[in-house]
Amino acid sequence: MSEMFDAVDALVASRSALPPAEERKRLRVAHGLTLDDVAGALKVRRATVSAWESVKKPTEPRGPEREAYARLLTQLAKLYPAPTPATFTGAPAPAESTLARPLSTGTAPDAAVMTATESTQPPVPAPVAASATGSRPASTTRSTSTSRRPSAKKAAPAATPAGESDLRFENGPLAVLDVEDGKVLAYCVGGLVLDVPAKSLPSLVDWTLREAKLGQPKLSGPGRPADPLLVLTEAALERYGLPVALTEEERHAGRIPEAHKVIKQLTRADWQLTKRGFGPWARIYRPAKGSERQCVQLCIPSWNALDTRHWGEAGQLPPAELARALGVYASRVMTPRGSTAVTGLELMTALHPPTRASEPDADGKRHSERNPGSLGKDPVDPAPCEAPDGHPVLKDLPRFHVRGPGEKLFEEAYDWARPMTDAECTLRHLVGIDVNMAFAAGANGLNVGLGEATHVTNPVFGPKVPGSWLVDLSHVDLSRVKVGKEWVELDGSLLPSPFTPKGERPEGPAWYATPTVAYAVELGYEVRPTEAWVRRESGRYLDSWYKRLRDAYLATMADLGVEDDLTPEDFLAAMDGYKARDPELAIVVSAVKATVKGGLGKLRERPRGEGWRPGEPWRALSRPTWRPDIRAAVISRTRINLHRKIVKHAAFTGQYPIAILSDCVVYAAGGPSPLDFLPYREGKPLPGGFKLGINPGLVKHEGTQEVLWGEEVREKFNAPELNLARYIKDGTVTDVDNGE
Repeated sequence: MSEMFDAVDALVASRSALPPAEERKRLRVAHGLTLDDVAGALKVRRATVSAWESVKKPTEPRGPEREAYARLLTQLAKLYPAPTPATFTGAPAPAESTLARPLSTGTAPDAAVMTATESTQPPVPAPVAASATGSRPASTTRSTSTSRRPSAKKAAPAATPAGESDLRFENGPLAVLDVEDGKVLAYCVGGLVLDVPAKSLPSLVDWTLREAKLGQPKLSGPGRPADPLLVLTEAALERYGLPVALTEEERHAGRIPEAHKVIKQLTRADWQLTKRGFGPWARIYRPAKGSERQCVQLCIPSWNALDTRHWGEAGQLPPAELARALGVYASRVMTPRGSTAVTGLELMTALHPPTRASEPDADGKRHSERNPGSLGKDPVDPAPCEAPDGHPVLKDLPRFHVRGPGEKLFEEAYDWARPMTDAECTLRHLVGIDVNMAFAAGANGLNVGLGEATHVTNPVFGPKVPGSWLVDLSHVDLSRVKVGKEWVELDGSLLPSPFTPKGERPEGPAWYATPTVAYAVELGYEVRPTEAWVRRESGRYLDSWYKRLRDAYLATMADLGVEDDLTPEDFLAAMDGYKARDPELAIVVSAVKATVKGGLGKLRERPRGEGWRPGEPWRALSRPTWRPDIRAAVISRTRINLHRKIVKHAAFTGQYPIAILSDCVVYAAGGPSPLDFLPYREGKPLPGGFKLGINPGLVKHEGTQEVLWGEEVREKFNAPELNLARYIKDGTVTDVDNGE
């Protein structure tokens, strides 16, 4: 029995009789304990603990389990005393009044009783609870009263400074709707659950805007608050007359038909849908009146709203856990506005709104004016070299004309590999390292154009002038380059060119973004552009975007036990299996990283169906954030940052990469760890080289395979330059096409 008590004492310590079944569940939930937690401590089955909490037909524990269970419940009762009902005047609430109940938030949820919706008395203020990233929410205890609603301690979102929480959004940015025992429940962040009285989708939208108190404060001064987000489970979809899954035709269209009965209900209630219709991320709105918006967004996981490539198994989580994962993402990044790519782009606009209110004029009136540092509200055309094939600015080109490097800017991430040398084949391991948040780091501090491009001939190159430059860089010899102020000799045949994604040496004039040309100058070579498209108005537009996503990434990784000040050895140990420590937060990490890459990709979004034909505009071109030049500059800088580290590493160690794929680099090494080839001295890395750590721009261990594995794979597919970086993580080789 002592061993059993020791396990219980790790949770609480005391002794008491057993309270009623409903109270047992309330106490467990309040402390953030799951049925599995309690069952594990008491060495019983999960179903046994569930039976002890059954309100309809509870069972009673016996023997030593009863004593241990009593110890647990007694101490929890001291931490979380039962709420004391208060007396209010006013009319009683109707049977469908909105109920709010506390779930676990990591601290004691002091419950206060609030009046019904119709009551004239204000509710008792709820005290502030722990952050939304506290202990995982568990199931709620149903209130037996329909005339009152107990309040819950609420946490201000992580993004909201203390004392600045907005009472309009006191229930958080979003809710996950599910049906339990015939009632619709809204699971909010911080462990709050609301009873939803709405019987139809139009009434659900009304309830959300009038009573739910969902939403998120604006991220910048001239911006606007985020609209409330409702996530509908399959049960909620059935309740509101929507299909649980889309048909193949609907999936292809990305929406349900306009003749659907639910859309007709919305139309009769004067609600509108955006041009994208009722799809996985539907937006339901009425035209704004003044500064007050009337808009609710729906997220439907069973319609593939939460892409598994970016959100993992989020769509399969129970409602409370899904609310937690999405809530952490919302508080640290922003309320999702669609896919992670859409959200990444929307975050740029939220941090740099296109317009702001002017100073009062002579009559004291304010007007809308461009917000300095933003991209403005009107789209701008790209330079012809920056435009993708089929863009309207290229409509005069012959139909089947193929543009070469002298006509088209082609700044993309690395996809390069080479055969191993004899010396490398004598080593045992291939070790892959991956740059953390590489493209976010490439955006940090980058000066980008904010307005239209101006064409110039025979320009003098300026490393701080954003633009696209036509210049011949074929004379840059990687066998002799400047590293800092010193010229160094390298084996250029073992290095990729920094100027092309495939690592091939340029053969003549080509278009490059500013960071690429600036790197040629840094390596010690003269550049003489013959043409350029430059942008005179510029700024560090992506800095706040980078900082927001960096902070979200670092905070979530810290929650998973990976801090930013660990020694190299401790960092590698902390990264080992970090996702298993809290799968929900691991989902958030994946989504944050996808937000970076997807947001940058959206800057050059191509036509998506729409009946588009080459030479015609497509929907994305109407956005001021359709800026392929900014995307090219970020990718250029990211690739150059990586090449700079590779050159410094080669100059210091004589080691050269075998393969590079985007932000992953593979080296041959004598041991399986990055520490077997990274030149650390007394715990300090090579200045300007690769450094292990969690911050953006630093590297982590991607994977290790045997050198023999690499040679066998290349031989099997008859591909001496097969990019092993693509498969280094787990050694599984797929998508091999003629060795490419």
